[in-house]
Amino acid sequence: MRIRALVIRIIRQFLRDKRTLAMMLVAPLLILTMLHLVFNGENYVPKVGFVDAPAVVMEKLDLEDATVKEYDSAKIAKEDALVREIDGYITFNGPIIDKIVLEGSDPTVNGSVMKWIQQATKPLTPSQGNLAVDYLHGSDDMGQFDYFGPVLLGFFAFFFVFIISGISFLRERTSGTLEKLLASPLRKWEIVIGYVLGFGIFTMLQATLIAWYAIYVLGMLMEGSFIYVLLITLMLSMTALTLGTLLSAFANNEFQMIQFIPIIIVPQFFFSGLINLDTISDWLSWLGPITPLYYAAEALRDIMVRGYGWDAIYGNMLMLAGFSALFIFLNILALRKHRAV
Repeated sequence: MRIRALVIRIIRQFLRDKRTLAMMLVAPLLILTMLHLVFNGENYVPKVGFVDAPAVVMEKLDLEDATVKEYDSAKIAKEDALVREIDGYITFNGPIIDKIVLEGSDPTVNGSVMKWIQQATKPLTPSQGNLAVDYLHGSDDMGQFDYFGPVLLGFFAFFFVFIISGISFLRERTSGTLEKLLASPLRKWEIVIGYVLGFGIFTMLQATLIAWYAIYVLGMLMEGSFIYVLLITLMLSMTALTLGTLLSAFANNEFQMIQFIPIIIVPQFFFSGLINLDTISDWLSWLGPITPLYYAAEALRDIMVRGYGWDAIYGNMLMLAGFSALFIFLNILALRKHRAV
């Protein structure tokens, strides 16, 4: 009887906690659905340029299963490859292939492009011999970890700051500290900025440590400036901090804070560029640009893999700053849930 009573009490507790019940039943289905949609997407279609290719050569090639663009100048083709309009291009010296140039920052794309080129140029290969391959970024020694590293760096910085800041702010509220501050002469915006700056000190320390360890201890590929990597990581961590404190206002305990992970963290992992968005259905790929990690991961790749500078990342940095400003504003509004100052 006592065991039966305990079982009934637990069942009633779950039925009363609709959020926990939804997370148990809905969240696994949501994650599995995302996995299905992402990994069962279309095969990647290479985008290849042909520079000064004679018409007689183009007629011999098998150009199916790729997007082909013809160029009169290798300079223009290179410019398009640098902005990833194409994945690479082939230059010709008369009817003979001179060399292959790949954008090079994604090993998976490199493999797809080279496989297609080998298939498409079979009619020409008896007279070609070994083809020279140049890389605008990276090299043939570049591994998957070098390409995925910037995404993982940003993801872990975002994940841990989000969880720690959310739970810490939640404890400030449940312990009564926030209520005391709300009863003080402090304005709501002063409380929010104070918490953000206070937590931000430790956030900056954590972000610096993660970036330094990943690059200088684990040996992640690093073509650009570490200062820019640190700046991107700090800005992403600030976004995670402000989002974590915002969502903590809608949680009553640490367990409920953890429940936000399937909704907030998991989609960002899928749509941050870890999976090539060109292979995902158009109706689903729009989720990427509304997540902070999407912009941080692209900025980190521009610095760490492609070796670019500030001109390449300032747009993404503005987006991260915009997310932080939005979350700070929403944090101020969320304080009205507790008490008007």
